[in-house]
Amino acid sequence: MAPRKTHLQPVTSEAQAKDDLAAAQRVLSQASDALTALAAALDGQFIRALDVILAAQENGKSGRVIVSGMGKSGHIARKIAATLSSTGTPAYFVHPAEASHGDLGAVTRDDVLVMLSWGGETAELSNLITYAKRCRIPLIGIASNPQSTLMQAADVGLLLPRAPEACPMGLAPTTSTTMMLSLGDALAVALMERKGFSSDQYRDFHPGGSLGRALIRVSDLMHTGAELPLARENSVMADVLLTMASGRLGCVGVVDASGALIGIVTDGDVRRHIDSDLKARTAAQVMSRSPKIAHPGQLAAEALALMNEMKITQLFVLDADDAGRLPVGVLHIHDCLSAGLQ
Repeated sequence: MAPRKTHLQPVTSEAQAKDDLAAAQRVLSQASDALTALAAALDGQFIRALDVILAAQENGKSGRVIVSGMGKSGHIARKIAATLSSTGTPAYFVHPAEASHGDLGAVTRDDVLVMLSWGGETAELSNLITYAKRCRIPLIGIASNPQSTLMQAADVGLLLPRAPEACPMGLAPTTSTTMMLSLGDALAVALMERKGFSSDQYRDFHPGGSLGRALIRVSDLMHTGAELPLARENSVMADVLLTMASGRLGCVGVVDASGALIGIVTDGDVRRHIDSDLKARTAAQVMSRSPKIAHPGQLAAEALALMNEMKITQLFVLDADDAGRLPVGVLHIHDCLSAGLQ
């Protein structure tokens, strides 16, 4: 179906549309070729870069990765710093021009400098380079010219292939910045894997938004301790109802003499058995057996999906070892919804 035309959409000739698509495809094709060449060119210098960054944070050290670049390289440097920080490697961006006017004070001898410059001769980086050499701060250079000032000064040099820019004049940073960005991602991911960075740690750094919500565990939301509504199987329903009312979770877990969960009494169970003898009955006579359960380490989103599927509003949470079926918490659907899960 052809797109509906509006007064905001210019009429493009077929010839122009063909040229536009060809330009876009050329940009993406050149970027793909450049990334393939970059991947093939990676060598021991990449491993050295990882070692240098990790050494700044080992044995109680608190060194950070200071990323810097000018112009479009600076924009890429900001993104690399953000990616490193969010994946367990403390990092931040320092503007090279501002560094010459006092921001050098933010760089300590424990840090590692990562500098980006396509040609490696960016004038604004000179004071940062000088400062790094004077203070013996490890310097990782990312550039395409191995003979450049930056790469000659660097303790570790990550050389970018001399791929042509996609700009028709060969001037605007396009292919070059794509390679820089991807190389920064490669460093961040390799560092994550070296450190064994976990999804729980990732969630801690991303408490807001869909990423944080997607990684919430049952243990983060469940009710525990004094809030855990439990009753023995031989408890009379008069006492069970008091426990249910005080807990305000609409349920009571029924346990045997060993403390194992054997059933659950919910509002629905009470309604199904309501009569003049209800309060005299035992929990075992009213409960629903083999209730659905969750585990502390389970994703809360998964537990919510189970509740929606079974049309229930609570899940008792058992200890990680299912053998004992010992309840350690209870998760209510409202807890999930309050946390932003859907």
